[in-house]
Amino acid sequence: MPTSRRKALFLTLGGGAALGLSALGLSGRAGRRTWTADGRAAEFPSQVCRTGWALGSGVSMIVAGLPRQAAERALDAAFAELEAVEHVMSLYRPGSQLCQLNRTGELRDPHPYLVQVLRYAEFTSRQTAGAFDITVQPLWELYQAAKSEGRLPSEVEVAASKAKVDWRRVEIGDGYVRLRGSGTAVTLNGVAQGFAADRAIDALRQHGIEHALVNAGEIGTRGGKPSGEPWKVGIQHPREPDAYVSLAGLAGRSLSTSGDYETTFTSDFARNHIFDPRTGGSPPELASVSIVAPTALEADALSTAAMVLGVQNTLHMIANMQAIDALLVTKTGRTLATPGFPEVSA
Repeated sequence: MPTSRRKALFLTLGGGAALGLSALGLSGRAGRRTWTADGRAAEFPSQVCRTGWALGSGVSMIVAGLPRQAAERALDAAFAELEAVEHVMSLYRPGSQLCQLNRTGELRDPHPYLVQVLRYAEFTSRQTAGAFDITVQPLWELYQAAKSEGRLPSEVEVAASKAKVDWRRVEIGDGYVRLRGSGTAVTLNGVAQGFAADRAIDALRQHGIEHALVNAGEIGTRGGKPSGEPWKVGIQHPREPDAYVSLAGLAGRSLSTSGDYETTFTSDFARNHIFDPRTGGSPPELASVSIVAPTALEADALSTAAMVLGVQNTLHMIANMQAIDALLVTKTGRTLATPGFPEVSA
């Protein structure tokens, strides 16, 4: 899967209108730029925002409640966590542990972060009866190669790649990770950004930050705004690039959205970067799924799984989970939300 699979989210900064991420400088590698929430530099801002780039996506973090120097140190630590996650899990850094694993089929002394994410992926695969599967990388590589040739892969090619997909091929042992079977390859695109957001939030917490919003491709929050309001996050409309389908109010929970529009292989969205491991194609029912959960890791994995599971199976799954809610948009434009989904007004 591509690393840049995320929607254009909108963040409500302060009490003003929702701003696109491009307004925060996320169209390029902004580096260590620091802003107040209203877009101006200041010595002692009440809210400090830093933007950058990690795991194939623009990143922004807003922290509040500490003097500027303390806020800067907290942001340094949070961005260092993003770099640590990328060093382990990037598909585009040849020296990353994930690339080494895919190249050789075995990794000794894996980083604890990698083990943690792989174990959670295994848990989610069991929980969703294989709808979530980190071994779909061969399908992504097939579709990308065919796209570069101006075509779709044949049924024979899809069947050959699908034969390499099975989450049970990933063996996590004491001091090693091994890929079983010829051609097995892993993508962590459905979990790495969520895990990175969680690590950043934890770093901010350790530095005394009580109010924070982290967008690392997935959204994590600590507390709400200092005013007592929740952080407001706009969810991209799957068919209208400049609109959002809903506003979510987050205060301590996380949000992830997966959609059929993020990387497409056909103009009708029928073939896209989200693969059903059972068929080798893209799931037919949903245009997007937004999951709110206690952690960004949970939200990230479940939003991907829900796209494959479809409406009824997703709603059944959510009904048996604690503190997890969903907003579903079907390809026909129908919108459904679980009772606890935190929709708020603009």
